[in-house]
Amino acid sequence: MIAFVVAALVVVSGVVVAALVRRRDSGRMAGGTRWSVPAQLERRDFVQPETPRLVVVFASDTCDACSATWDRVTGLADADTAVERVSYQDRPELHERYGIDAVPTLVVADAEGVVLRSFVGPATEDELATALRAAAETG
Repeated sequence: MIAFVVAALVVVSGVVVAALVRRRDSGRMAGGTRWSVPAQLERRDFVQPETPRLVVVFASDTCDACSATWDRVTGLADADTAVERVSYQDRPELHERYGIDAVPTLVVADAEGVVLRSFVGPATEDELATALRAAAETG
């Protein structure tokens, strides 16, 4: 009976440790680096500040993943959603102002510029669609 209790405690301890490690690493990229993402955008810095939603791809002209991300985003533009690509080569001041330290960084913001969802690295079409639906529901 004691062996069973000890074995159960070891299993439970392992599950708890695994959950804590997963939770701690959820905001990190491969290699353990944590990238910064803005929580708030000044809508006047971007195209169509009057639209209810904004999708911004912070990119670099030399980044293949940035081009692929932009290709996924361009079709999202509509009357309620503005999309903009902000290249580091063209507008480094915006990358600096918003603390962008990795590209592609994609943010979905509401009419007040509150960032509702963000992605560091390429986002899938499903992730983007889910983010825009959630943004529409909050707006």
